[in-house]
Amino acid sequence: MKAFCLTDTGLIRSHNEDSVLYITKDQVSLLAVADGMGGHCAGEVASSIAISYLEKHFQETFDHLDKVTAVNWIRDTVSEINTLIFQHEKKHPESKGMGTTLVLALATKDYILFGNIGDSSGLVMKDRQLHKVTYDHTMVNLLVSAGELTKEEAKTHPKKNVLMKALGANDPVDVDIFDCDTSVDIILLCSDGLTNMLTKDEISEVLIKENDAEFMVRTLINMANDKGGSDNISVSILIRDKEGEN
Repeated sequence: MKAFCLTDTGLIRSHNEDSVLYITKDQVSLLAVADGMGGHCAGEVASSIAISYLEKHFQETFDHLDKVTAVNWIRDTVSEINTLIFQHEKKHPESKGMGTTLVLALATKDYILFGNIGDSSGLVMKDRQLHKVTYDHTMVNLLVSAGELTKEEAKTHPKKNVLMKALGANDPVDVDIFDCDTSVDIILLCSDGLTNMLTKDEISEVLIKENDAEFMVRTLINMANDKGGSDNISVSILIRDKEGEN
């Protein structure tokens, strides 16, 4: 398979608050991972709102958009998802405090765009090298950028999972958008349930050795669970062909 996505509860959590997506339309691929948060199962509601709206909106409105228009489409779509989450919270007071990360990738023959808010990751593999495209909106990342923490200190910091941005937490919302080289071989999106368990080298090794997206995804999830599976684990992968087509 050239594309596959899957979410797994892991070994510690009682339920899964993540949602994932892979969809294609007119040779355009959309991948997404949302990692929900909040009590009373509200996290899974928030991530489901994000992914459900994203899929529906893509099917209904994404029609051969050029890159500039696609950037605006991402911004408007994420803003609308944020509004929907706040509206749900207002109607359902028991869901107060719910939110979700969101990382997405739009892949066409002419461009690849990533959108990100939170600490779910977007990565690409090119020439057998794995590169992280997105930036995690965490407190420790902010401290590293300010020179107050080293990257090594950040890995074990007690507040390493504290988010500075999330859908449902910030209004208005400011999504990061990244323009990526179209010659990449693989696009990988994942929740921090994967990146907190596996190193970049371990992930890279799987992508290099395998050539089937479903096998890659299942292998990575199994490896994360073998290391403890302390969180929900979500992965969405697209393998690009040699001409950069989806």
